[in-house]
Amino acid sequence: MTQKITIIKGDGIGPEIMDATIRVLEHLKLDFDYEFKAAGLAALDATGELLPADTLDAIAANKICLKGPLTTPVGKGFSSINVAMRRHFDLYANVRPVVTFEGTKARYHDIDIMTIRENTEGAYLSDGQTINEDHTVAESKIVVTREASLNIVRYAFEIAKRAGRKKITAVHKANIMKTTSGLFLEVAEEVAKDYPEIEFNTLIVDNTCMQLVMNPSQFDVIVTTNLFGDIISDLCAGLVGGLGMAPGANIGKEVAMFEAVHGSAPDIAGKKIANPTALMLAAAMMLEHLGHVQQANDIRMAIRTTLLAKDRLTGDLGGSAKTAEFTDAVISRLA
Repeated sequence: MTQKITIIKGDGIGPEIMDATIRVLEHLKLDFDYEFKAAGLAALDATGELLPADTLDAIAANKICLKGPLTTPVGKGFSSINVAMRRHFDLYANVRPVVTFEGTKARYHDIDIMTIRENTEGAYLSDGQTINEDHTVAESKIVVTREASLNIVRYAFEIAKRAGRKKITAVHKANIMKTTSGLFLEVAEEVAKDYPEIEFNTLIVDNTCMQLVMNPSQFDVIVTTNLFGDIISDLCAGLVGGLGMAPGANIGKEVAMFEAVHGSAPDIAGKKIANPTALMLAAAMMLEHLGHVQQANDIRMAIRTTLLAKDRLTGDLGGSAKTAEFTDAVISRLA
């Protein structure tokens, strides 16, 4: 049966790395049909809307979306389109795995950490934002619910159980944020009792960041709230060479969206030198989600072999190859 996938190429380097990733997927000869839709600045130019209704309709119908990076202005301008999509489809689980690949600028050689963060509430969304007229006082509120905390913690334990993971660390700031972070911690400790086969511990978020830098091998799966998870997952990406090596998934009960988590890099857009690895790894996550586990592993192994060979690497990886040349190298090494 043909699987229809909504494709959002994204802004900046998005179209370049998406074209490279689709080339890899097409080489696998799976029964996929790609439906291309626009979001972000490309959609604004074409339709006058950042997130057109027909894009949302296509994602809702197809249930699976592969997405390139979308531009979000800092401090002003329009709100994050990524956040809007997560809320629209209730994509409650953000999954960010990082794994060491030899041949990169990674600082460690044994990293295999999965960060799972609640994706629909908390401080990250900045609900109820206000700022007074003279810009001297700004406010926003944090909302954490038992239901959302239960959903994300149970999801983390279930994914750990399926993947054979041995340990989960719940990260919080309940010593200071006693109600919001305290509720998340309370729920995490309750759910952990249902999974005695998985080691469980808790850490305050600042200590977590220090421990990740000093001794990251102690971590296996991290589960936490939205803002902490966003920060920690980028820190973890730094352990394996940066966001260019970091895929992500946003999972809901009906829809799943897979993406490169780095920015749109407008400074190099159009130069055809972007590293497509993160989006290729996101595509591998998508394949696993769809049950194509062997093909997902094939992509990861082809990337790993290309990095080790060092024959056609992009500039950020220490080479001088174009995006298409790197893609050729990966395809040549697919099983």
